[in-house]
Amino acid sequence: MNATASLRRRAVAELAGTALLLATVVGSGIMAERLAGGNAALALLCNTVATGAGLVALILTFGPISGGHFNPVVTLADASQGGLPWPEVGHYLAAQVAGAFAGVALAHAMFGAPVFSASTHVRAGGAQLLSEAVATFGLLSVIWGVSRARAPRGSALVPFAVGAYITAAYWFTASTSFANPAVTLGRALSNTFAGIRPIDAPGFIAAQLVGAAAATALFRWLVPALPRTAGGVVVPHGELERASE
Repeated sequence: MNATASLRRRAVAELAGTALLLATVVGSGIMAERLAGGNAALALLCNTVATGAGLVALILTFGPISGGHFNPVVTLADASQGGLPWPEVGHYLAAQVAGAFAGVALAHAMFGAPVFSASTHVRAGGAQLLSEAVATFGLLSVIWGVSRARAPRGSALVPFAVGAYITAAYWFTASTSFANPAVTLGRALSNTFAGIRPIDAPGFIAAQLVGAAAATALFRWLVPALPRTAGGVVVPHGELERASE
């Protein structure tokens, strides 16, 4: 298959997957807030279950095409280990950010809210930043540990491991585990239960980058016998394309 066509398909898969992820996060947050009757714990539980389940389904759906990243730090980690060529990284990141904004707009439209509205949800302070670093460190640790330490069958388990981890991290981190710069940017434009003030977003993104880098470095040391090339962080890239050739 033509390399340009292959990259285009993978970028569209990342855009669509990220859009549906944000629609799930934001849409379930709106629904939960409306139905929970002011019970914040119940609203968070509903938001958590929908996000974790949706993430598993989306990785299983789009992962065989693009790797199922839906997350700039996963893409950067993949490229740092040779799994994704650096010239393709910009296409993935642009698709993820565009998909995040599209997903937020879609969620708002489904619930009759303004397409975009700057969030007023305060998520500031050292505890929040530490939470994001820990959340992202854990996410990349789960991905690296399951996909590489359990190779060759580990990639089949990654969608379920990622969904389970994010479900847990919603509750054990003070930030409710964004762990994703594209998600952070998208949620900054949603003045809903899932939102984050735009002024707080850069700190979250910096903490996420630190957490992802630390986890990647740790697993290079913990599992030194593994080949450096990632071959697919979440799931191997381009499986469906190879099957159709």
